[in-house]
Order: sequence, then structure tokens, then C-alpha cells
Amino acid sequence: MRRLDRTAAETRNGRRRPERRLLSTSVHELEVGHMTSSKESSDVTGTKDKNYNLLWFTETCLNNALRMETYIQDADREKDTELAELFRKAQADSRKGAELGKQLLRSRLGD
Repeated sequence: MRRLDRTAAETRNGRRRPERRLLSTSVHELEVGHMTSSKESSDVTGTKDKNYNLLWFTETCLNNALRMETYIQDADREKDTELAELFRKAQADSRKGAELGKQLLRSRLGD
């Protein structure tokens, strides 16, 4: 995997500007980074992973339904009915996912 690093370099007019230089990053370096841990995330958050995952899924579906509304309005404004219809279908799927997530949360958390 590669990432960009910036260093200073001379430009034609004598001013210094950032220059991009490629550095390699090994998979091993990424694996031993702070994102990996032997500790369960529930130990840190106080929430069982499966419950957190369900909450995350439900919130993401709701956020996506809202985002699709913006995309639908953009497509409608441009009179692109094909694109607007695609976003309406995606919005309906996101709403369905959110509803399923909310139902499962209610049953598991005792509403």
C-alpha cells in the first residue's frame, strides 16, 4: 500500500512548494497499528458488539434515507428521472432496513 508524503521542492520561480513523494507501507505495519487490539470493543464501550452493530446499522440506514432525499432533489432539479428513481428505490430500501433494525432493537432492549 502506498501513501503520499509532502516535502519541500523548488519551483521554477524560486518559491518553495510541497512535492509529493511515494512511501511504501506494508500490510504488517497496518496490522500492528492502533486499530488492532486483543481487547473486545465491548470492554471499551460497555456495549456488546452485536448490540452496537445493530444500533450502527439502524442509524446508518436512517442517515442514508436522509442522504437519498438530497440526491433525489438534485436529480429532480436536473430532470434526470432515471437517476431520481434509482435514489428513490435506494431510499425505500434504507427505510426498510431502518424499520427492521428498530423492530429488532425494540424486541432486544425491551420497549
